[in-house]
Amino acid sequence: MTGILNNFAEAAGGNMFASLGIDWKMLVFQTVAFLILVWILAKWVFPPLMSAVDSRQKNIEEATKAADQAREKAEKAEANVEDALKDARKEAADIVATAKTEASQIAETADVKAKERADRIVAEAHEDIQKDVLAARRALEKDTLNLVKKAAGLTIAGVADSKIDTAIVKKSVEGAKK
Repeated sequence: MTGILNNFAEAAGGNMFASLGIDWKMLVFQTVAFLILVWILAKWVFPPLMSAVDSRQKNIEEATKAADQAREKAEKAEANVEDALKDARKEAADIVATAKTEASQIAETADVKAKERADRIVAEAHEDIQKDVLAARRALEKDTLNLVKKAAGLTIAGVADSKIDTAIVKKSVEGAKK
């Protein structure tokens, strides 16, 4: 490649820069101006710019850390909420089970009381029936005695007195009961 450049320079009259259209004085001036510009930028522009970039990077890192901490807190809070929900569900299930148990006990107690009351009502009814039957028997016995007494009085008319009639009728009724 250097051979090509040398051939090109010789064709241009020995001045390679002139053949390319470059003024070497202007090149030196522009190089010095560029170096001064770089020095000025390095001295006054880059430090605040880099400080702003570093500050921004620091803020981004802090925000990332804060976001990570917030996410961890949210996960912990979610876990706590889930645990609280599990506890609440368990407590609700216990309450429901207790309520069912109490309801069944109340129902059983009510059944027992209802049966006792029904038995008591039946017993009272039996007592009332027995009393009524006994009263009916006494009334029937009294009526029967009166009828037998009248019938015997008509048949025996004047043979016996009322005391004898009553004794005969009672004896007849007792014989009929057996």
